Amino acid sequence: MNWLDICALEEINALGSRVIQGPKGDIAIFRTSDDEVFALDDRCPHKGGPLSQGLIYGKRVACPLHNWQIDLESGEAQAPDIGCAHHHQARVENGRVMLALRDAV
Repeated sequence: MNWLDICALEEINALGSRVIQGPKGDIAIFRTSDDEVFALDDRCPHKGGPLSQGLIYGKRVACPLHNWQIDLESGEAQAPDIGCAHHHQARVENGRVMLALRDAV
């Protein structure tokens, strides 16, 4: 697994996101009000809406298209909705946002 240095934590606003290009499409990196970071594919499992443009609260993001609630830790849609946005490992290390990408098979 390769850890990529994305940016300084302060470059992502609290309750904001940053989008980077991943090997299989855009990846949204989210920052919570507690300075935790999470990364999901930037596509809602419902209609493909850009999760990076959604509102973040707690450890969830609301899709801007139809308000589906997506858990930032797992990528799972919250009931009654069903689906999952692919989750990527992310962490903060020495004030830097790091993203893990599995080697392509």
